[in-house]
Amino acid sequence: MSKLTLDRILQSQGFGSRKYCRSLIEDGEVAINGEVVDDYRFAPDTEGLAFTLFDEEWVYREHVYIALNKPANFECSRKPSHHPGVLTILPEQFSWRDVQPVGRLDHDTTGLLLMSDDGAFIHAQSSPKRHVPKVYAATTHDAVTDELIAQLLGGVKLHDEPAPLAAVTCRKLDAHLLEIVLEQGKYHQVKRMLAAAGNHCSALRRTAIGGLQLDALELEEGEWCYLDAEQLGLLVPA
Repeated sequence: MSKLTLDRILQSQGFGSRKYCRSLIEDGEVAINGEVVDDYRFAPDTEGLAFTLFDEEWVYREHVYIALNKPANFECSRKPSHHPGVLTILPEQFSWRDVQPVGRLDHDTTGLLLMSDDGAFIHAQSSPKRHVPKVYAATTHDAVTDELIAQLLGGVKLHDEPAPLAAVTCRKLDAHLLEIVLEQGKYHQVKRMLAAAGNHCSALRRTAIGGLQLDALELEEGEWCYLDAEQLGLLVPA
């Protein structure tokens, strides 16, 4: 079991600099098991540690794994240029602990976005070698046809791509709504594939990554949740 002093624990959880965390403790803002702890050198076991800060309950997490139902008009960049960053949706301490999006969704694309401060997890989930299927619901300008689906399944040629890119599966959900499953993560891939097939994507929503379904998380747009071990286990190749 890890033995960190209380000021380091608060710092690791994103509550500010070590100096600031010490001041919080010395001011009596931190309680464990209902008892105020004002000695920053106190070193509780972090396993299962729960503490109260500013009268709000927190649980120690070595790393955080988050699912966000991303709204439109938020950028996944840490240095957004034209729209607010997705990190502004989350509590401020997640920025302090360097939480980052796992991959990116375009600013106007909505739906399931993973975020974490675990570098190994981010790298593994972002690797194209993993072939984790990502499911999208695309609203199309023109009606969805059998010919369009056949083109997407057969592969379409995109500019700057050496070989045609194909959907893993593709099916019509409604007259202008298409479900498309991809294993790559190319720039604007769904939109570019639809354009190459002679249609236009007017709205795009990611509904699943691997076996993790956005609907099962019951998140409204702009809401987020922690992912547990069972849910993380769903983020595997098909």
